Amino acid sequence: MTFLIALYSYWLVSASPPLAGQYALMERYTWFNFQFISLDYLLGLDGLSAPLVTVSSLLSILVIIGSRRLINQNEAGYYALLLLFEGSIMGVFTSLNLIVFYIFWELVLIPMFFFIGIWGGPRRKYAALKFILFTYSGSTIMLLGFLAVYFGVPSPSFDIPDLSGKIPVGLQYLPLLASFIGFGVKLPVVPFHTWLPDAHVEAPAPISVLLAGVLLKMGGYGFLRISIGLFPQASFQYAWVFMTIGAATMFYGAIVALLARDLKRMIALTSINHMGFVLFGAYATVVSANPLGVEGAIFQMFTHALAIGALFMLSGYVHEQAGTREIPLLKGLKVTMPRTAALLVLGSGAAMGMPPFASFLAELMVIAAGISAYSITALTILVPVITSGYFLWMIKRSILSLPEGNSKAQSDIPKPDALAISVYFVPLVILIVFSFLIVAPAVNVAQWLINLNPRGG
Repeated sequence: MTFLIALYSYWLVSASPPLAGQYALMERYTWFNFQFISLDYLLGLDGLSAPLVTVSSLLSILVIIGSRRLINQNEAGYYALLLLFEGSIMGVFTSLNLIVFYIFWELVLIPMFFFIGIWGGPRRKYAALKFILFTYSGSTIMLLGFLAVYFGVPSPSFDIPDLSGKIPVGLQYLPLLASFIGFGVKLPVVPFHTWLPDAHVEAPAPISVLLAGVLLKMGGYGFLRISIGLFPQASFQYAWVFMTIGAATMFYGAIVALLARDLKRMIALTSINHMGFVLFGAYATVVSANPLGVEGAIFQMFTHALAIGALFMLSGYVHEQAGTREIPLLKGLKVTMPRTAALLVLGSGAAMGMPPFASFLAELMVIAAGISAYSITALTILVPVITSGYFLWMIKRSILSLPEGNSKAQSDIPKPDALAISVYFVPLVILIVFSFLIVAPAVNVAQWLINLNPRGG
């Protein structure tokens, strides 16, 4: 039902995109109104939030299907937390009030902490604690930035539509830095990324799907909605810094993934690489007033959620069937697990940005926007090349090699589960042809952000 409601909402936004700076399906209620502070419960959708709500609800269904075989303890608590996570993430992507946004932002941490700490691997307690310390510290600093905005503007408000374009330039710099720390930890960007590989390696495979496919998008969403949307002049002045950090994150994630021996760790580092595209593209638009950057960043978040989600789910099946995720130890999967091997090749192609998957188009848009900002950023075309290199190397070692006599693989992925994982790839193939389904609603979002910054305005 949640997915059907999300699809209907997305259809409304797509059929009649809200004007630049406006939102569809808005709900506003006065939560409380004291003499010194007031708070509205304010929700809305536009071309930025609607795709993320839709992909979050789709991934929630696919994660529940994938959890049937991979989760076999404390199931009632697991699925209850799964629904809490889904509801909280919907709140993050639809909140238009900074404090309500922060409340949902923190709520997301609770189920994820227990997912890793209860259902995770041998080092689950360490990974869960590291996750909560990093993300909670970042979000606390972010909250301080929100409070500085509220008490600094002439007409105090936490509502994003009321604040957008109305925050004095002198007030933008410190809140921009605070929001960068909060969103940078979540995205994550270098050097705030160190919690992610540990969390992914220890988390159960279905939860890694949500962690990479949904939770990381909170950072990208925050950069677009709040960092650029509320602090446009400061963002414009320091856009080159953010683009540099984004490019460094892209290269770092790709290069370090080359060294990964654990299949799941390699996929986790790929997520860092791909999320660098989001930051890079968003701020490329700030510099060049080229809407391709924001449109590509939104497209990248959508396509990454599906491509990496499929790979993380497959890593769980590989571990269950082969008894290991060590790439050098996985031999001859094309013989021992042909269905799993075929899906792993498809997932790798989608993560590489290889046609006919829409991730190719998303990365192309971001790189084109970067070049229009600074020609030197054409070097980022090397990132997909490196990404393709380590995925092809993994395929050569684990799939195209000959099986060893003592192979632990006993069975292939069941056909119903293989069909469920195939669903991840369907939107990716459709969207490379019908890309307007994501890009068209995003146009007005990009135009609004361009109009706010000094060059665009």
